[in-house]
Amino acid sequence: MSKLKITGKELRQLGYPEGPVISITMNLVQKHYKYASKDAVFTILKTVLQTPSDFVSDAVLAPVAAQLLPPPPKEEDGTAVSLNQSGIAFNIFGREHIEEGALAQMYTAAKLPVSVAGALMPDAHYGYGLPIGGVLATRNAVIPYGVGVDIGCRMCLSLFDIDPKELTNRTHYFVRELNEATLFGSGAQFTKAENHAVMDHEAFQQLPFLKELHGRAWKQLGSSGSGNHFAEFGVVEIHEQDAVLGVAPGRYLGLLSHSGSRALGAAIAGHYTKIAISKRRLPQDAKNLAWLDLNEQEGQEYWLAMNLAGDYASACHHIIHAKIAKQLGRKPLKMVENHHNFAWKEMLDGEEVIVHRKGATPAGKDVLGIIPGSMTAAGFIVKGRGEAAAVNSASHGAGRKMSRSKALQSITDADLKKELAKHGVTLISAGLDEAPFAYKDIEVVMKSQRALVDVVGTFTPKIVKMAGDKIKKWQEKGAD
Repeated sequence: MSKLKITGKELRQLGYPEGPVISITMNLVQKHYKYASKDAVFTILKTVLQTPSDFVSDAVLAPVAAQLLPPPPKEEDGTAVSLNQSGIAFNIFGREHIEEGALAQMYTAAKLPVSVAGALMPDAHYGYGLPIGGVLATRNAVIPYGVGVDIGCRMCLSLFDIDPKELTNRTHYFVRELNEATLFGSGAQFTKAENHAVMDHEAFQQLPFLKELHGRAWKQLGSSGSGNHFAEFGVVEIHEQDAVLGVAPGRYLGLLSHSGSRALGAAIAGHYTKIAISKRRLPQDAKNLAWLDLNEQEGQEYWLAMNLAGDYASACHHIIHAKIAKQLGRKPLKMVENHHNFAWKEMLDGEEVIVHRKGATPAGKDVLGIIPGSMTAAGFIVKGRGEAAAVNSASHGAGRKMSRSKALQSITDADLKKELAKHGVTLISAGLDEAPFAYKDIEVVMKSQRALVDVVGTFTPKIVKMAGDKIKKWQEKGAD
């Protein structure tokens, strides 16, 4: 087998900036991925480029991620801030399933002077700043990396009154609809921009920084990105009548999508994190938890920009779902959706606080949400129980148990093909780093949060599309 070689030119074409990151990446690939396919390696490198914060603790890719993240401020910049000696108390759900790195990050976040309350969800794992699966309430302060890079990353489920057997009887038809409804890939853009009111949002005009991002954001409107983002058809099962969900018991065809605010959100996160770090100089292990006060101009700007990114992410989902609903000739009976990378103003013990949910689902009393499993494991339609001990939150998925680099090194095409066949799933495209084996058992995660949510329905994937190189070439000839 010939050894893989990549060039600086190829990395630049992927979007990698000029600088040391080019040579670092080339050397890393030569050392760790020399027998991998070029498509597989390029898929993971695109994901690192889009969300470098997800790879800061990766055993292989951390050096590349470090080069792509905002540089630390100069030592003399900002006001020195000390952490409290003893942090606020917070609850941990599913402690036995959570890695030590995520716990350490949460304990650090609990020591911030602005922290009021917190919780750690059972799907938690190491992140950048606040751990993924971390929930933190603060007093009049917003932490850009407490929200995350992919601001407004969210779930959206449409239920259609269509017999889900159609997914098997007319597989080619549904494959075609997913292929035509959205684009995947870190730099994916449409040649013809969609129309949506979000592009007239006041923030684009009020903040010069955002005005410069308007054109690219428009071309990416309705796209889905890379990493763990997906669009898929599946079977929705509602076992009992629920007054909040308002859908009769039965089996329905479901369209489920998962994506965020694309390059717009990443740019906002990077820009305002750099400002926050420059204003408040925290100890090294906490520097990425730097915050912006909502009474200061930068804090107000970030809040405006964050909400724009959330609205933009929502618009992307609605465009995808509207396209498919039009092709199906049906309006959805119900749409369930939620952010899981965002910050909200909420009341806690009679005080308004800022609740950061980074990879966590809002689970206030009777609030509906979606908690997905994997490309073969069922996801859950849930109703929040309003558990104060969890700051009205739940997990945002199963959570990774295997890093992307480890997944690429240990999972084979044959492994994935066998698992898909076992569950009757048609995979249009994905990377091996998103194979089901890379994720925790969603059933175990759900058992760890029975006090946080009630399950009101399930979604079982049947036709899945993600970014990646494992692509089934479907012939349109003879398709329904």
